[in-house]
Amino acid sequence: MDIKGDKNGFDYEAFRQETIAKMLAGEKELTGKDGLLAPLLKDLLDAALSGEMQAHLEQNRPNRRNGSKAKQVKTGHGPVEIAMPRDRDGSFEPKIIGKRQTTLGEGLDNRILSLYSKGMSYEDIQEHLEDLYGLEISTGQLSTITDKILPIVEQWRSRPLEPVYAFVWLDAVHFNVRQDGKVISKAAYNILAVDLQGRKDLLGIHIGDAESARLWLSTLTDLQARGVKDLLICSIDNLSGFGDAIETVYPKADVQLCLVHQVRTSMRYVVCKDQKAVAADLKPIYQSATVTGAEQKLADFTDRWGQKYPLVVESWQRNWLRLTRFFEYPAAIRRVVYTTAPAARQHS
Repeated sequence: MDIKGDKNGFDYEAFRQETIAKMLAGEKELTGKDGLLAPLLKDLLDAALSGEMQAHLEQNRPNRRNGSKAKQVKTGHGPVEIAMPRDRDGSFEPKIIGKRQTTLGEGLDNRILSLYSKGMSYEDIQEHLEDLYGLEISTGQLSTITDKILPIVEQWRSRPLEPVYAFVWLDAVHFNVRQDGKVISKAAYNILAVDLQGRKDLLGIHIGDAESARLWLSTLTDLQARGVKDLLICSIDNLSGFGDAIETVYPKADVQLCLVHQVRTSMRYVVCKDQKAVAADLKPIYQSATVTGAEQKLADFTDRWGQKYPLVVESWQRNWLRLTRFFEYPAAIRRVVYTTAPAARQHS
């Protein structure tokens, strides 16, 4: 793809002047006070609390609702202002957020956000909520809360998207869930994008417990069905099959592997006493001014470390084309796409 020219009427100069400037200014991040995840978390917390209240009233007639009170709760994705429902006789005791609780339990935010994940059925959401609430909830209460949450989740997951996105990043949040009597770790992969006006949007959340070409092909096909006709640049970590899936659904997209992840992966093969020196010798590769310069620095690295750490060299050589896509763009764009971590880009 050559966005330096005209692609379907795409004005690169206008893009460079407007989109990049807005993005580097950090208008929207994934997390933080004004981040993209906080409103999603608020919607689900409000719905869950509303469901709790409805279940409480059904069991305590003739009690009824008595409005709500705004309350700010600290979460791992920034502060969230929720609407704490109140009842006439003051007997309602919310479970997911207690009356005097001001901080969401550790890891609970990511587990709640994972309810937005594509592919979660009514039964999956209900099972997930049962794990969140534990023994404090009855079957009837669980159904009432699920009924409140499902329409919000479905509306967000099926909303129409822009036809073209300039940048797309894939990043993950991790959380623990109880499954088959065991606590296991899962990752919810966030698809964060920037449109041609420089606006950031979270396109989707996908549970990544089965990383495969089939999973990511389904993910990209879903984006296409929701109106996304083209992606210009995709920055991803080296998840199995994801780069291939992007190029299958969006063959003109440029796929850039996250260099931060690549360096971290490289360090897994390096003994502790060599890590500082190896990291220092890897840095000139991706900090080169041109791809030709980067190739020479990789050759220098191979001469010094190739015999001792052949797996590091093999990894860089195998992924070279997708590690060096960013060299095709101006410096401002390079700083935006070389890593999948939005927060890191703002401080690079």
